[in-house]
Amino acid sequence: MDDCCDSKGSELAKLREKQSRVLYIVLAINAVMFVVEFTAGWVVNSTALLGDSLDMFGDTLVYAISLFVLHRGTRARAGAALFKSGFLLLFSILIIGEAIRKSFLGVVPEAEWMGLIGLVALAANLSCLALLYSHRSDDINMSSTWLCSRNDVIANLSVLGAAGLVMLTQSQWPDLIVGVALALLYLHSSVQVGRDAWPKWRGRDEQQGAGSEAGVVAPSSSCCKPDAVTKQEAGCETNAVAQPAGCCESRTVTPADTCCGTGSTEAFYRQGISHPRADAAEKKRGSPK
Repeated sequence: MDDCCDSKGSELAKLREKQSRVLYIVLAINAVMFVVEFTAGWVVNSTALLGDSLDMFGDTLVYAISLFVLHRGTRARAGAALFKSGFLLLFSILIIGEAIRKSFLGVVPEAEWMGLIGLVALAANLSCLALLYSHRSDDINMSSTWLCSRNDVIANLSVLGAAGLVMLTQSQWPDLIVGVALALLYLHSSVQVGRDAWPKWRGRDEQQGAGSEAGVVAPSSSCCKPDAVTKQEAGCETNAVAQPAGCCESRTVTPADTCCGTGSTEAFYRQGISHPRADAAEKKRGSPK
């Protein structure tokens, strides 16, 4: 049993190590691109670049949080995912506010610089997406992280499209429309991540509450978690705990003396139930000496 559990623990440790290495790389990429896009957005008066730079900053925080909860339990991971959900929601509101502000200024961004910086950001986010792809189904935390990177690629393509339209029309509106579209995308993602994380965040409290009502403590999870087995005999139900045998196999433990146990044959007659062991005992008492 120890070998089995040690093996699974070693596999989990290797997975966490791989996740940590990937998250550090994408954290560095997003931190650098935040500085580049934020600076360029202010210089060329592009709302789309500013929005994408804040997205890079948000992802930097998200990856930092992901590293923080990497070696923690399911509830901590769900809490981190909920934090990401709230951040995306706030970010969408900020983008809408920035788009409204720019609509009154009437400043046309520099399309050439928008396109150039957009291409650099796209290359950076495609690299992050490729690194995270193999870990997207590891757990809810890595899943939401991959979802953020996928949204980043869509945002970069939108910035490039806006740059092309600004160049053709010499208007600020393509830039502003992209900003609003990004806000709607982040709003949808925040709802999706929050919906996935909330049941896992609440799950532990509900499990503890159920355990308190039943007067038992919920067992901790392990690779050799015993299963509950229900044994039915002569109309009487007995719950027996299956103890682990060997590595992770289980066997049924014979129940203690109860109405279905070895010392309770009289109980069957009191209940009007025929039982082979009880019948034999009664015949023995009634037979002549």
